Amino acid sequence: MTGEERSWLQRFIIWREKNVKEKRFILVLSFLVGIFTAFAALILKLLIHWIQNFLTENFDTTEANYQYLIYPVVGIFLAGLFVRYVVKDDISHGVTKILYAISRRQGRIKRHNTWSSIIASSITIGFGGSVGAEAPIVLTGSAIGSNLGSLFKMEHRTLMLLVGCGAAGAVAGIFKAPIAGLVFTLEVLMIDLTMSSLLPLLISAVTAATVSYIVTGTEAMFKFHLDQAFELERIPYVIMLGIFCGLVSLYFTRAMSSVEGMFGKLKLPYKKLLVGGAMLSILIFLFPPLYGEGYDTIELLLNGTSNVEWDTVMNNSFFYGHSHLLLLYLILIILFKVFASSATNGGGGCGGIFAPSLYLGCIAGFVFSHFSNDFEMTAYLPEKNFALLGMAGVMSGVMHAPLTGVFLIAELTGGYDLFLPLMIVAVSSYLTIIVFEPHSIYSMRLAKKGELLTHHKDKAVLTLMKVENVVEKDFVAVHPEMDLAELVKAISASHRNIFPVTDNEGKLIGIVLLDDIRNIMFRQELYHRFTVGKLMTSAPARLYDTDSMEQVMRTFDDTKAWNLPVVDGEGKYLGFVSKSKIFNSYRQVLVHFSED
Repeated sequence: MTGEERSWLQRFIIWREKNVKEKRFILVLSFLVGIFTAFAALILKLLIHWIQNFLTENFDTTEANYQYLIYPVVGIFLAGLFVRYVVKDDISHGVTKILYAISRRQGRIKRHNTWSSIIASSITIGFGGSVGAEAPIVLTGSAIGSNLGSLFKMEHRTLMLLVGCGAAGAVAGIFKAPIAGLVFTLEVLMIDLTMSSLLPLLISAVTAATVSYIVTGTEAMFKFHLDQAFELERIPYVIMLGIFCGLVSLYFTRAMSSVEGMFGKLKLPYKKLLVGGAMLSILIFLFPPLYGEGYDTIELLLNGTSNVEWDTVMNNSFFYGHSHLLLLYLILIILFKVFASSATNGGGGCGGIFAPSLYLGCIAGFVFSHFSNDFEMTAYLPEKNFALLGMAGVMSGVMHAPLTGVFLIAELTGGYDLFLPLMIVAVSSYLTIIVFEPHSIYSMRLAKKGELLTHHKDKAVLTLMKVENVVEKDFVAVHPEMDLAELVKAISASHRNIFPVTDNEGKLIGIVLLDDIRNIMFRQELYHRFTVGKLMTSAPARLYDTDSMEQVMRTFDDTKAWNLPVVDGEGKYLGFVSKSKIFNSYRQVLVHFSED
């Protein structure tokens, strides 16, 4: 930014502060965020479809195509090069990065995230990476909101709201689903719902969806026509489908976490590319529906009405013409999809799990109903209806977001006539996975580190606090070889009643409490008989500078102490943390965090 531009911006900020109230200006910013995120989503979709059509338009549908062994590897290789040498930053796990920015960076997201995820994910998915474009565009939208707020010097509480506006706009824009965009922000990003936050989120979501409608038309993203109305007699089977989707979600979450851990152990990027590329290309070669987002398969299962149409899912593969293997083929896809998605990101690609969860849910619902109908185990279950319900089920389970699953699928397909069974499936799936996994696939990485902001107000405030901000360093340190006389001098120079005892390297070895020596500190005949080493005691516990505030409070509760020493990883003394300091800081953060 040039000096002239900076000067113009500063003059505008001063004018705005004098003439436009902050709440009204936030509404203006949320409107701009909605427009920018919608166009970002449209550009990403356009790039993905252009690349994919260019590469696959001449494929033979009646046999396997060996280009599937090449394209995905090239895609994650190019995306990896772009990230490593142009971006020079980790841009994977987009939603997790947003959660981290909200929890630990006061809503600040790096400027390059406004464009880097669009390029990397379009290359990855266009060349066949088995991931979705939604998480990258959500990160892009949140980055747009964060950087727009930073540009106009908004405070961090407003930045966090604008991050949510960007996410809501991104989901609303890419799916044409404004309600889902709003609910996603509340459920997954855990932005608190207050009157001051609701209106900006709605403005961004509605604006983004409107822009998408204007550019691409008013039709739902997936065409769905309800051939058979929902009957109450099918409710038990809908509940069973929900439980099945919950178990599929659990498998997807656990398997992805394990495969990511495997890739995490591979330090060299070319090793990751070799393993991820080989795994991805072989899986796509054997199961072409794993290529890209998989929305063609969803469209087929939602609109197909006979085995002849459904069998086309096996086009371009060795399974072509073997209609009796359809169920086996789809079950294998359910099992291997998680490996294809993990290999894409682990090998160097960029993408999210929005599309994979929709894809898995659609296939899971179809398999559940088709299997039941083939073996006449129950009354007839319409495959297309159950494919639709399965999408809500798996999305709810993977993201731990039942409302997002319900509203997104209803808006994606226009399937509002199935609203009741959508809710039943979503809740059943969520209740099933919550038994095994307390956190979603997005938040589990941060939850393990104690860095996750939640709707639990007490935990949220503790997450926003940091140990280094409450450490007090005005305690006088003493050494074990000092005698009582020297200790009394130290006491006279201090206004504290605790004295850390450190060795020559500054490592904490104990503490001296004023109450413990009060009865001898004025007896001068004892001044040279006692040393600090004899008078010191062990600290009730030690806090580490890497501890989360939740761990700190747990340690205080366990020890019943009022002051505890803080050390680094090597045991060097850093200071003390007192309950009174924590309570004062807690109150300040709570007032600021809860301000409406």
